[in-house]
Amino acid sequence: MLSIGVVVAGTFDGSRFVRPSADEHWYAELKPISLDFDPDALAVSGLDRDRLLIEGRDCAEAMTDLAKWVSSIAGRRTPVLAAYPLSYDWTFLYWYFVRFSTLGCPFKHSRCFDMKTAYAVKGRRTIGRSGRDRLPSELRSSLAHTHHALDDAREQAEIFARLFEWQPG
Repeated sequence: MLSIGVVVAGTFDGSRFVRPSADEHWYAELKPISLDFDPDALAVSGLDRDRLLIEGRDCAEAMTDLAKWVSSIAGRRTPVLAAYPLSYDWTFLYWYFVRFSTLGCPFKHSRCFDMKTAYAVKGRRTIGRSGRDRLPSELRSSLAHTHHALDDAREQAEIFARLFEWQPG
């Protein structure tokens, strides 16, 4: 993992969902932790691995800072990580939090929300027919999917809010 983008998508008190009033986000580019990487994945990201070897943030510092940021944003509320699909982002983020953050994972071991499953359930679709490319127009983000971590986090936050508020016909 070479970059992380996190965006506040909203709050939910058990009965009412509220979208955030501001663009609260966190972004970092990380020093690579291994010589093993997929050149095709690197090309899609648009990141310069050689530059990150010099300029990227130390993983322990970045993950601890992110854990602090999540906790400060959440305050007394319980933070939940939402992603589409969750399994991809959660796998990397949880491992990096556990491995590098001195504070551990602010989402603990299971405070996560899979938007793909939520769409499948609310839309009465199978998981196999619930990919992001199959979202109806009212759920799609107005933002482009650029493969930049912060852009994609903003896109997913918009999809999350729309999905959370969605009442299919």
